[in-house]
Amino acid sequence: MVFINFQTKECLFCAETIRARAIKCRFCGEFLNGDKARALGKERVSNTELSEDEETEDTDDCVLFAARPSLWGITSAILKGMCLIILAGFLIKYPLEKLADDLLNLKLTENQITAAGMYREITGVALGLVVVLILVLKIIKLKMTYYEVSPDRIEWGRGILDRHVDNIDMFRVIDLKMRRNLLDCIVGIGSVGLITTDKSDPKFEFEKVHRPRELYDIIKKASLEADRTTGVVHLE
Repeated sequence: MVFINFQTKECLFCAETIRARAIKCRFCGEFLNGDKARALGKERVSNTELSEDEETEDTDDCVLFAARPSLWGITSAILKGMCLIILAGFLIKYPLEKLADDLLNLKLTENQITAAGMYREITGVALGLVVVLILVLKIIKLKMTYYEVSPDRIEWGRGILDRHVDNIDMFRVIDLKMRRNLLDCIVGIGSVGLITTDKSDPKFEFEKVHRPRELYDIIKKASLEADRTTGVVHLE
């Protein structure tokens, strides 16, 4: 007995299994070599390519890490500002002109003392307002900075009125390092610095972000994978 192994295919119209050389489906009666069949075949190919493109876009848009700098990053600025605000309150509250008149024996008149007191209070109020304004601007600027890491690139935005968005391709990362002081370790933040071959940003730093160790590991792994995918070799 001889067994003949016929090659088969799936009908474009009814999905039944038919012989590969068939030009007409024996189940639905549709011709497989006509214009209708060719159009249906092209439509299926287009849908398949579209699905692959969507999967690629989803992969490219995958966010591995996203963060903003922590307020702990401007701790020193806040402490200095608090000291200046205390000084401003001291200027407003205490009559320094009378103290100076008594200690230095300036023999100031009542009008001079009153005028000096008015200027002292104005100076204190102005100093306090300027310090508060500077701190508010620093906080807004810090919170307007945004970092985002994907498998292909590192992107960040900054600016208050004039917004800028830049990026570095992951395969351009040569080296990275993590820096944390004692306060950073206590509050759980840190800075991750990068050395890259990007002409615009040869050195870049994620400033005072939470989970810095996780960020370090993500960039290390992503940069190695990007080097492997693109075939880039960094020479020392």
